[in-house]
Amino acid sequence: MTTTDVSGLTGAAAAAVEAARDHLLGLQSPEGWWKAELETNVTMDAEDLLLRQFLGIRSDADTKESARWIRSQQREDGTWANFHGGPADLSTTIEAYVALRFAGDPVDAAHMRGAAAYVREAGGIEGSRVFTRIWLALFGQWSWDDLPVMPPELMFLPSRVPLNVYDWACWARQTIVPLTVLGSLRPVRALPFDLPELRCGVRPAGGARGWGAAFNALDRVLHVYERRPVRPLRRAALRRAADWIVARQEADGCWGGIQPPWVYSLMALHELGYGLDHPVVRRGLDGLERFTIRDEKGRRLEACQSPVWDTVLAMNALADAGVPADHPSLLRAAEWVVGEEVRGPGDWAVKRPDVPPGGWAFEFDNDVYPDTDDTAEAILALRKVSFPGAEEPIRRAVRWLEGMASRDGGFAAFDADNTRELCTKLPFCDFGAVIDPPSADVTAHVVEALAGEGLAGSAVVRRAVVWLLRAQEEDGSWFGRWGANHVYGTGGAVPALVAAGVGPGKPAIRRAVAWLEEHQNPDGGWGEDLRSYDDPAWIGRGESTPSQTAWALLALLAAGERSPAVEAGVQWLVDHQRPDGNWDEDLFTGTGFPGDFYINYHLYRLVFPVSALGRYLGAAT
Repeated sequence: MTTTDVSGLTGAAAAAVEAARDHLLGLQSPEGWWKAELETNVTMDAEDLLLRQFLGIRSDADTKESARWIRSQQREDGTWANFHGGPADLSTTIEAYVALRFAGDPVDAAHMRGAAAYVREAGGIEGSRVFTRIWLALFGQWSWDDLPVMPPELMFLPSRVPLNVYDWACWARQTIVPLTVLGSLRPVRALPFDLPELRCGVRPAGGARGWGAAFNALDRVLHVYERRPVRPLRRAALRRAADWIVARQEADGCWGGIQPPWVYSLMALHELGYGLDHPVVRRGLDGLERFTIRDEKGRRLEACQSPVWDTVLAMNALADAGVPADHPSLLRAAEWVVGEEVRGPGDWAVKRPDVPPGGWAFEFDNDVYPDTDDTAEAILALRKVSFPGAEEPIRRAVRWLEGMASRDGGFAAFDADNTRELCTKLPFCDFGAVIDPPSADVTAHVVEALAGEGLAGSAVVRRAVVWLLRAQEEDGSWFGRWGANHVYGTGGAVPALVAAGVGPGKPAIRRAVAWLEEHQNPDGGWGEDLRSYDDPAWIGRGESTPSQTAWALLALLAAGERSPAVEAGVQWLVDHQRPDGNWDEDLFTGTGFPGDFYINYHLYRLVFPVSALGRYLGAAT
């Protein structure tokens, strides 16, 4: 690229940033926050109908509109996937099929025949994940006797004993506790149809070894206990589980701000005698409306909402784009973020009882579970705004972050030292991450935030930097736990290390730069397919997307690069921008559970390109 070309690209990038900045400012709510759709897969909608069928409140109108959305996501081969363009998923297809049966879709319709044929070929109901079979057991389509046992008596295990509820990640423990109630009470509701067409008649082969075999043996013992539990102990365990669940309901009626514990908690409490008119149940059901989207595509539920995350990313992006620190939009956003600070205790205090509270959660209401990732980005965002009221919240957040370091120096999202892998060996846990160990992307964001507070030389940051350097993959990249995947991890690690004082010329940074340049697509962008979590052949490979291209550029710019790779990446963003200033991004680039559950954050396509282009222009001046 010639000097004239570079000069022309700088002008084009400036125009792109201006248009994107204005579009982003136009999306801000009057209260100061940003929140875009958090898109997942159709299991959210299928399970919502199953929940309503269980509680006896499913309406024809909701069923019709949910079915319209579910049908729109079915592929030509009759299947449903867990992410756009991904492979067919057995359990997702089963749950979507059941939802369409609720809507009256005939089993001999072409789209239903295609789905059922895939289900049988892929192993049938018999081969589905445990959670899908739990849903089917609730409606008599699977035997409770053929499910792994998780007794509610585990509520009595102290936190130092393996397999206590705090050994699971926060999202898993909130799900498991109500499931222990349902598994002990074994309710069965009527279903207006049966599902013989989804059975293949063959059970999956066993053959677990090591801890898996040991836990299978334990599960057989627990099945015997389930038939004759110690009644006083069981009653006490159910009372403790109910109290634990109720104590963790948030102000808006949710549990953890996420769908799985929400629906299971409602069903568990209902089985324990909490009627539909009970305030806890009523708040829970009413709160689901906040997560419901109704538009021309149909009715669908968000698995979660990300207003704090979206807002702090938007604030950082606008600051990178040159929006002044006293701009009214940034001041309004800062005031809202400060008002969302978590000031009370949460489950994180089980491992860190002496750490004072502080920080931020991901959602509107999730005060029991602030997380280090949102807190780090909030600190970075608030520091870019001239808002005097942010000083004390930042101080408390920094203190909380420092206290949340795990023993190995890294940072996890919600808990410290949540690394006991015994949980992952249970036959019950065949879907999704169930522990919350430190990850490179979260550790990087914390390092960057603390370094920005002048703490690069502190013991906490030095240990975290060592953790990051040790976590670097042999190829020079970093694994991305909460975003797809190595492009995300590398896009976060490089800026953090440079901010903490690791020179751009150091071997770790040069290896990361080389990896990014090697994995740039011929069109100039970057992309990584979510299949990279399961198949290493996909690492760093995939269709270019705006968010992933921006992540790569953020790393390269932090490393001081003004290379043809950077110019090509900037050109890709300029060329793919829409007339309204936004970008299109159908592919999912967010991660819930690596290998199992993925997210399309609809604001990622905008905020990260704004940051990348803004920093590119800043480096050019």
